[in-house]
Amino acid sequence: MKKIVLIEDDADLYSLVQYNLEKEGFQVLGLQTGKGAFELCRRERPDLILLDVMLPDSDGLEICKAIRGNSDLAHIPVIFLTARASETDRIVGLELGANDYIVKPFFVRELIARVKIHFRAEKPATKLLRSGDLELDRGRCIVKRGNKELTLTATEFRLLEFLMSRPGVVFSREQLLDAVWGHDRAVTDRTVDVYVLRLRQKIEQEGGPAFIRSVRGFGYSFNVEAPVEQLQ
Repeated sequence: MKKIVLIEDDADLYSLVQYNLEKEGFQVLGLQTGKGAFELCRRERPDLILLDVMLPDSDGLEICKAIRGNSDLAHIPVIFLTARASETDRIVGLELGANDYIVKPFFVRELIARVKIHFRAEKPATKLLRSGDLELDRGRCIVKRGNKELTLTATEFRLLEFLMSRPGVVFSREQLLDAVWGHDRAVTDRTVDVYVLRLRQKIEQEGGPAFIRSVRGFGYSFNVEAPVEQLQ
């Protein structure tokens, strides 16, 4: 049974969505406030998250950023439920890592259809990530550029794997520290900059594609202009 976390402050809508999803065979649990939402997701490890953007005590966008910055949760599909309908709002939501964006009011049948689409699109975990001639082998912990094997430290490998498996998603330095170095760490934000510089020196070539993109004032992402193939 697929588990869905629902974060929605409207009690009537929460009950309606929960009832219909459970009728379709899903397990639904959640909150009607943003407080504790991230901790709930970390504890339950759901298969999908339905997240209201405008919560009375939290910003759904910030919760999504936290989810995408956590290595255990970052792969989980997030569908935004929101009354914000402008193109800008949609773009911001998707750029922050949402997989889908449903504007209120909506038909519950449409929501259920979109939820099912995400589960149909599920793929088994992939061992190989490839972007251009850059290849990362998760099983053997090897990175190649063309036919040449690159020498990366364990931390450099984890940083590249994290970014490469989430192309286009921008992560702050703090999020990268949590995902790659973990919460129990004795390093600073500056450490991320140093490791990104070292990683670029190893994987990028003069005149070739820039695999890691800097986002001024925020952090880093894997360049979507260098699309990633996920191979078995």
